[in-house]
Amino acid sequence: MTLREVPVGGTAKVVKLHGEGAVRRRIMDMGITKGVEVFVRKVAPLGDPIEVNVRGYELSIRKADAEMVEVTV
Repeated sequence: MTLREVPVGGTAKVVKLHGEGAVRRRIMDMGITKGVEVFVRKVAPLGDPIEVNVRGYELSIRKADAEMVEVTV
């Protein structure tokens, strides 16, 4: 399951980050790392971006980047 598939109001734990190089580094720099809890706060009307709470702050992430984050509910 990916972060994009988590429903609004759902919480998930990051299992693995896919992607390579700069894209993976950018996701990690935003605080999304293995083992962290992510709460999906809301999704924009057209589905992009997704707003999540990570490590006590709000973060907007693109659908394409959310698909690279493997999670477990």
